[in-house]
Amino acid sequence: MEPSNETQISKFLLLGFSEEPGLQPLIFGFFLSMYLITVFGNLLIILAISTDPNLHTPMYFFLANLSFVDICFTSTTVPKMLVNIRTQSKVITYEDCITQIYFFILFGVLDVFLLSVMAYDRFVAICHPLHYTIIMNPQLCGLLVLVSWIMSVLYSLLQTLMAFRLSFCTEVEIPHFFCELNQMLQLACSDTFLNNVVMYLAAVLLGGGPFAGILYSYSKIVSSIRGIASAKGKYKTFSTCASHLSVVCLFYCTMLGVYLSSAATQSSRSSATASVMYTVVTPMLNPFIYSLRNKDMKRALKAFFGKETLTWPIVIRLKKCL
Repeated sequence: MEPSNETQISKFLLLGFSEEPGLQPLIFGFFLSMYLITVFGNLLIILAISTDPNLHTPMYFFLANLSFVDICFTSTTVPKMLVNIRTQSKVITYEDCITQIYFFILFGVLDVFLLSVMAYDRFVAICHPLHYTIIMNPQLCGLLVLVSWIMSVLYSLLQTLMAFRLSFCTEVEIPHFFCELNQMLQLACSDTFLNNVVMYLAAVLLGGGPFAGILYSYSKIVSSIRGIASAKGKYKTFSTCASHLSVVCLFYCTMLGVYLSSAATQSSRSSATASVMYTVVTPMLNPFIYSLRNKDMKRALKAFFGKETLTWPIVIRLKKCL
């Protein structure tokens, strides 16, 4: 590649899903609705857990952290896309693109780590119930979350610093609705061998490692459940981890489907559409999965809304007295 074809670019163009003007209001309304549901749904989970003393347990501590990360994960990509649709602009600056990549990787890896930590929590609760409170003490729970944050920050920082060394040609169109690392590597004019090695190695270690831990935890959980004599006892024990297992399957299956579909079709637009599943749909469905299948969460949400409705008449009466 000749040096004249390389330039120090200052912006990229996010092509999104469609360039049809008539579809833009529909896409805007669709993603705005999903984003609001994601934010409010996960925020309700956090508020319910924080206000109910009965939910101050390791499982719900990890769930609150997962809900917070899901809000941040979706907020990394969707608001910028909504702004671009509203302003009819596809531009994202180079600095904003790099920042978006940093936070997207950070919260994406955090999701993976938290799901594996929650699997370990269910493993200890079911396989070692008598020692659960001793093993899953507040210090260990805090340490697991802290280590997850540190590893995610370091990896995202590494990928971001490596992205800074890339030079780009005059072609700056990204056929996606956000700045994805793989798409940026395809646009680079400089050698991306080292970037690809680190990315695929991290996919094996940071993606495959936690997933192997989840599989191991659930293999032990299934073995313990099979040893329970009564069918009612088996169902009750399995129901404690059914919500988490549903979220794990949804997250990993959608992510795997994205990369398999993109590899099969070789279409960047198809990859962008498929990416919606794990970047937007999965964080949106998590609150429903955990609240609809969990009696404790239902009770906490009812109590939370009950307190809110009780405070409103009091506030109104005070205003009338004043």
